[in-house]
Amino acid sequence: MHISTFPLLLTLLSGAASAAQLTEMETRWLTAGAPVLAYAKELKLPIDIIVQPEAHPNDVPMAMGFDHGRCKLVLSMRGNPHAEDILQPLSAGQRTLMIEAMTAHEVGHCWRYAQGAWHELPTGFVEAGTQQADDPALLQMAQSLRETRREEAYSDLVALAWTERRHPDQYAQVYGWLKQVRHDQPVAGGSHDTQAWLQLARDGAVFGAAGTPFEQASALWGEGLLKDD
Repeated sequence: MHISTFPLLLTLLSGAASAAQLTEMETRWLTAGAPVLAYAKELKLPIDIIVQPEAHPNDVPMAMGFDHGRCKLVLSMRGNPHAEDILQPLSAGQRTLMIEAMTAHEVGHCWRYAQGAWHELPTGFVEAGTQQADDPALLQMAQSLRETRREEAYSDLVALAWTERRHPDQYAQVYGWLKQVRHDQPVAGGSHDTQAWLQLARDGAVFGAAGTPFEQASALWGEGLLKDD
């Protein structure tokens, strides 16, 4: 681990874990994501890092949760045989790039939460139609899927806006990888089917240069909402 990442990790790590206790995989992921986490710290986003002592079945390696007004970046890598499946068959350099983008995606969730905008639509946006179902449980499930899909789409755009800002020459690599990951989702229209938004971001120049990656993603997210209505 580069020594400059230690103060950052020691500040963000929550609970019993410390930088010295991290596994090789955890260290590698946090080192790759350190530029994003440092930027989030500059913006005073309330992020803590939680290291699961043992992953549960179906846990993803990195996820963002929320508790008492703070964002919790949860690493579930210990005892998780599929922790890096999503990075196959990338080279070591490509893996670092994609982990950084994934970290930006998760920090995008924190931004939405910290702004009090979680599951909220942009000001002035009006749904063109309402979802309908005879079974209230099915309707609730469909609404929950749509809300989650929209949040995932916003964070995908944050990851791409971050990449365009930090690694413009490698934007196409990240975009192609992310598009393939989303294409491989098992259910069209599911909670992580963000294709409608990704189609709008084929060229990184669409994000412009002004504002934060979170602000750059917002305008494009609004356009995608019209396709998801």
